[in-house]
Amino acid sequence: MRAEKKLLTREYVARLNASPFFLVVEYRGLGVAAFTELRKRLSSVGAEVHVVKNTIFREAAKEAKEADLTGALSGQVAVVTGQRDISAAAKVLKKFQTEFDKPKLQFGFLGNQRLEKAQILELADLPPLETLRGQLLGVMQAPAGALVRLLNAPAGQMARVLQARVDKG
Repeated sequence: MRAEKKLLTREYVARLNASPFFLVVEYRGLGVAAFTELRKRLSSVGAEVHVVKNTIFREAAKEAKEADLTGALSGQVAVVTGQRDISAAAKVLKKFQTEFDKPKLQFGFLGNQRLEKAQILELADLPPLETLRGQLLGVMQAPAGALVRLLNAPAGQMARVLQARVDKG
């Protein structure tokens, strides 16, 4: 392998190791202005998109122990990686695709699990991570709140009975 290819492979491996996910999209037919807009939208959610050379990226994915992409990459592809939430990046791609009809989602990986296009679109429909955390916290606090109400009920009933007795005379 030539030195330039080795350098690119190391760069791709570093990018894959730094990201918990990657999404592969085909960008054929997407103009420079639209691609720049996509980059801007992805950066606002902590993700980035890079055009990759298929053979070198295939080797980098194997080296990073992400996946065996033999036969999976075809056409002009770009890879979306990020530090944060895969759902946010998937939302941006889904919305962008409805506006521009490109890029076309192909597949992705979350950790070592392969995600097909339908699964990525399901992730895009999830609420934001902060909302999910709030919902989880509410579910976790519900039993404690019910216990407090249950423990306070007899004391509250006793107080109401005594107040009624006082009001009656």
